[in-house]
Amino acid sequence: MSLALDAAAQDLLFREAQTANTFTDEPVTDEQVQAIYDLVKYAPTAFNQSPLRITLVRSEDARKRLVAHAMGANGSKTLAAPLTVVLSVDLDFHEKLPRLFPALPNVKDDFFSEAGYREVAGTQNATLQAGYFILGIRAAGLAAGPMTGFDFTGVDKEFFGDGKQKSFLVINLGKPGADAFFPRSPRLSFDEAATTV
Repeated sequence: MSLALDAAAQDLLFREAQTANTFTDEPVTDEQVQAIYDLVKYAPTAFNQSPLRITLVRSEDARKRLVAHAMGANGSKTLAAPLTVVLSVDLDFHEKLPRLFPALPNVKDDFFSEAGYREVAGTQNATLQAGYFILGIRAAGLAAGPMTGFDFTGVDKEFFGDGKQKSFLVINLGKPGADAFFPRSPRLSFDEAATTV
């Protein structure tokens, strides 16, 4: 085996892990979510931007407000999950760069003074962090049900009215419930996905 990670950990994070569609009613605690974040925050982003923001949707009122913007079955899945999080990009992430990237004190102004470029860069890196977050959920022994089937413009108005955060992913998480997983779909082979130049 050419991987340093043992086979059990590979199974937990990748081979046996799947998107969950149902969950048990076992609660997901704030401590669990913090442990997930405290693990995945070390994964890389450009200039250590760290633009991902995580909104825990816990109250019944907040969940109903979120579900009002869900498409199809995503609403019922969200209402039944023990915890739902909205992932968003902080469009003012650059304000924290003097602390997060002290090696280049002027990075905030030299690279990220234009709002349009900042949104593109922040969205790319927050999306990268979302992948890490899903792996962190799996590392915690939980299952993730990530969904893009939401009206994110509506979600932003509902939860981020100041326009400084832009949502892009909703994740249900918890212990998988009955019939949580669909049969695994095929994946591309290495030869189909990789090219040497």
